[in-house]
Amino acid sequence: MTAILITLLIFRIGVTIGYWKLFEKANVAAWKSLIPIYSEYWLIMIVGKPKWWVLYLFIPILNIFAFYVLLFDLLRCFGKNSLMSQFLIIFIGPVYIPYIGFQKDVVYLGKLSELKEEKKSAVSEWTEAIAFAVVAATLIRWLIMEAYTIPTPSMENSLLVGDFLFVSKFHYGTRTPKTPLQVPLTHQKIWFTDLPSYTDWVQLPQYRLPGISKVHRSDVVVFNVPPKELNEGKVYPVDLKTNYIKRSVGIPGDVLKIVNRQVIVNGEPLPNPPDMEFSYLVTAKDEINDRNLEKLSIDPEDFTFLGRPEEGKAVYQMFLTKAKVEELKQLPYIISVSEDYRMSNGADPRIFPSSKYSKWNADDYGPLTIPKKGMTIHINDSTLAFYGNTIRLYDHNDNVVLTDSTLTIDGKEVKQYTFNQNYYFMMGDNRHNSLDSRFWGFVPEDHIVGKAFFIWLSLDKYGSFFDRIRWRRFFKMID
Repeated sequence: MTAILITLLIFRIGVTIGYWKLFEKANVAAWKSLIPIYSEYWLIMIVGKPKWWVLYLFIPILNIFAFYVLLFDLLRCFGKNSLMSQFLIIFIGPVYIPYIGFQKDVVYLGKLSELKEEKKSAVSEWTEAIAFAVVAATLIRWLIMEAYTIPTPSMENSLLVGDFLFVSKFHYGTRTPKTPLQVPLTHQKIWFTDLPSYTDWVQLPQYRLPGISKVHRSDVVVFNVPPKELNEGKVYPVDLKTNYIKRSVGIPGDVLKIVNRQVIVNGEPLPNPPDMEFSYLVTAKDEINDRNLEKLSIDPEDFTFLGRPEEGKAVYQMFLTKAKVEELKQLPYIISVSEDYRMSNGADPRIFPSSKYSKWNADDYGPLTIPKKGMTIHINDSTLAFYGNTIRLYDHNDNVVLTDSTLTIDGKEVKQYTFNQNYYFMMGDNRHNSLDSRFWGFVPEDHIVGKAFFIWLSLDKYGSFFDRIRWRRFFKMID
């Protein structure tokens, strides 16, 4: 919070310096630029907006857009109405406003109503309209919400492949941009190309604005997945890492374990999401016709043909709900449906953290304490096996050296370590078809993007032309 306040203070100082000079040029007493809100009132007077416009400055979210509209109008009143000026005011306003204020050739031309209306070409009008739309969309995407599409079945049946949803940025607090030099409305690459959409020449300190809630257990959360290997093997800036969506099953300070598939947090079973899926081995009398699987609403992502162990038997791995298991058992061509114990067959070397202290698997896991900001651990070979890489990679330390039993930071060996931020444990609802924290570890707080809360469209890529749209999922809130 202190860092945010310092950033806002620096922003305000830069803007105020610019206001001081521009107010003077507009024959308004310069001291009026020193008082927040009052200075914006006089800004409204300078550009010639109605006085009631000051009310917009008190409406959350809307005040941000109103503020930038005033700045755009201010530029026009001083003859700076180019597209480049608008972009500069958005991205480096605390620098650009003083710059134009101190330019001797920049003069006040009058209120908007007094300015001679420029005749613009159709190209110019369309360019400005598109630029404004891009700026508005960029601000909404950054501050309020962003649209996402579910690409994998890891959250079935809570979220399905082809669900289009909105993710709230303001629930947990919007992150300030770390990588400002980026093509608007892109992520890692420019659309339909392999060209990077950003340059990391400039990297800003990242802060989180105040949110309306914290991450709670069982929230469905979008986050930047931490490990390098899940980011195409590249070291992306935090805000450009690949987006994942999972359920938060453990929050900072929780002690988490999984016993026979059941998640237990702080000694209490965590309520399971409805229609959760697990892996089952399905034995049929023959290979199952694709149409029959389609009738059962079992998509190609949900099954794998394993082969024929003997005559008259065909074995499948399927990801199913309990209800679907019972439905399959009633079919005459199904021999058996059994739990896929391959998922819980002893220690799994893929499981985080892979060490002699954690011979766990996806179904039997932990106990593991999730790091909390301010939590202190004693450094030894067991604690480093659990937390060493987290400290080295994500806890904002420089020059970290790990051995099996020692931790050295900036050349000094430490015997105790206190975490610098909170961490979370994320899992998919399709418990046997989800690459999640069980396999790669904790999600740092600075990797949290937002809360998934609303499905606005759902398309079944395997559905026929008339069945492609999942009407029942329209405008569905996410539990």
